[in-house]
Amino acid sequence: MTSSDRVDELRVLEAEAVHIIREVVAELERPVLLFSGGKDSIVLLHLAEKAFRPSPLPFPILHVDTGHNFDEVIAFRDARVAPSAQNPDGITLVVASVQEAIDDGRVVESTEKSGSRNRLQTRTLLDALEAGGFDAAFGGARRDEERARAKERVFSFRDEFGQWDPRAQRPEPWSLYNGRIRRGESVRVFPLSNWTELDIWRYIQVEKLALPSIYFAAEREVFERDGLLLAVSEFTKPRAGEEVRTLSVRYRTVGDLTVTGAVESTATDIDAVITEIEAATVSERGATRADDRTSAAAMEDRKREGYF
Repeated sequence: MTSSDRVDELRVLEAEAVHIIREVVAELERPVLLFSGGKDSIVLLHLAEKAFRPSPLPFPILHVDTGHNFDEVIAFRDARVAPSAQNPDGITLVVASVQEAIDDGRVVESTEKSGSRNRLQTRTLLDALEAGGFDAAFGGARRDEERARAKERVFSFRDEFGQWDPRAQRPEPWSLYNGRIRRGESVRVFPLSNWTELDIWRYIQVEKLALPSIYFAAEREVFERDGLLLAVSEFTKPRAGEEVRTLSVRYRTVGDLTVTGAVESTATDIDAVITEIEAATVSERGATRADDRTSAAAMEDRKREGYF
């Protein structure tokens, strides 16, 4: 396949995603875009801006903040929403804080050594969607990431409790989407469903999109736990017998740093990252996310409860 053919494929995916985003704005009353500062949500936000250019983005973005973030990602998030020449008014950012939910008694933090705040994001997200009156939430999930996400339709309907039933999904023939919902219901929308990790990186390359620096290889202090290379931080400290090493690593996915592992790499630019991904045999979540290893149905269980 030539580079021109690849660009043509990306433009087809782009057109599909833009169509989906516009359909949601036309059919639903108050959408919001879920933004983590990761590569998929960066592409999704870029597509949303393209869908309505030169008008400003007609909805806010929402970050569910665990409080255990990579500093580079938060810095990138804040810079991305700030006013710029292309976007003089900036982007409206809503931050839903897991720490505030803990302080308010809405969720209870795990006391286990291996516990993370990832599961606490569900209640925090549902509260934020209810408080904002949002009836649709765009997410950057892709079907190639994980088996539960492969089951999900582009329009993923949630009941009045924010829960997902994989047996009650609506058909989507010929890219026709039914956005009708009853009072209290909502819909999660995944415009990147048909993209792959490689598509995301090639699109970032073609569109020259900026990314947090953790996506590129650098010398970082890490230690190994349960087969993952975790960053040394105030939230992740080595236990007895866990050796701290300085390695050239990068991150394939962005998440709570207590459960997100790095991969050894020398890829310091997008071309090198694409070369690595072309040779990869494991998805980014399967290779680097501890929260997806708790059981074969870990992601599906969380999605049924209202997760992203």
